[in-house]
Amino acid sequence: MAIDFQQVRQQIIEMGKDAPLRAQHMRETREKALQALSDWAEKLDELQLKVDAALQANPNLRCALPRDENLLTRAASPEVPAAATLLAADGSQINPNRHASVDFCLVNVGAIQMQHGEPDAPTTDVQSKLYYDDQMYVGGGYINERMVALLRDLRERTLLAELAEDLPSPAITLTDGPLELWVGSEVSLETGEYEKRFKEYLAALRRLHRIGASTAGYIDKPRGDLLVRLLEIALLPLDEIEKAGRTHRPFLQLADADLFAEILRPGERSAVLGIQSRNAELYTAELALHFFYLNVSRNPRKPYTVRVEIPAWVAANAAMLDQLHAILLHQSHILGGRPYPYILHRSHEVAVVSRDEAQQVENMIALELQKHGIEFSEGSFKQAAKDVSVS
Repeated sequence: MAIDFQQVRQQIIEMGKDAPLRAQHMRETREKALQALSDWAEKLDELQLKVDAALQANPNLRCALPRDENLLTRAASPEVPAAATLLAADGSQINPNRHASVDFCLVNVGAIQMQHGEPDAPTTDVQSKLYYDDQMYVGGGYINERMVALLRDLRERTLLAELAEDLPSPAITLTDGPLELWVGSEVSLETGEYEKRFKEYLAALRRLHRIGASTAGYIDKPRGDLLVRLLEIALLPLDEIEKAGRTHRPFLQLADADLFAEILRPGERSAVLGIQSRNAELYTAELALHFFYLNVSRNPRKPYTVRVEIPAWVAANAAMLDQLHAILLHQSHILGGRPYPYILHRSHEVAVVSRDEAQQVENMIALELQKHGIEFSEGSFKQAAKDVSVS
């Protein structure tokens, strides 16, 4: 037995005892944050000055940036466009595995295209890229899972740009997850291979801009706190602004979605806000990152708030913003009571690599090497022992 359930059960009992106090604390924290949001909703210039001051003290600051909309904006659902071309891409991968018998990884990207307002069946496109031999070494070292994830994200975006060429307007392209590529401390953009791929990712975004398509990243059940962090900065006096994003976290554990669940009615979107992060300088001009929240629920008693990330060229174009808003709501209601864009669901179905498929690829490589008289190692004894214990 892997888990000592007696120990866990006792901890669950303690968790249950503390739950009412935690819930009360979160209610009080949410009320304070909502009051701060109301107090600062129209003070956009003053907020920006505070963020600028905080950035001087903490260049790695991460928070929302006010733009030109009142922070309590509730934009009603626009009319759904009569016609639009929808494109969505999703990816999955087989990560490098030192316990496998052969050395490889794979990126699988699936795209789906459908004509909104037309009866035609959606069309799909799947692209599978195998990496092996010297392709498993980048930047002087062995490829890691983060690099494979970057290759997947890059291929999603470039495939959308390729498919969007010459499509009639409006063309709306979607991916699941944020537009902003996460760069952890262990990954440096000075690393040649990563920098090269990242520039290709930005080039794909610029290509979408050039051809007049909109693009967005859809984050389901978000836990981001960009607006919450902005409100924390708002409450700091200027002589304590160096605490921003560091020791001053009065709204810790509160997410933006917790606030917008109290504000947005079904179908409404929030104000569009900018993103300040240590990677913000990498997304310049038309690529500058923005986001808004959207209540995709139809039930006034059960809000369901998602975050949508968009580049500056979409944020600045009222028609594109309205089309995206309306299409996301329409798509989210196709699947019924659990709102999620149908086209993103389908793109995941097209792209996903199952465990059996991953094993099949490994077996195919082993057989091909064997056919050519190439010796390869067995899988690790550790993995073999695990396989025996599972069976």
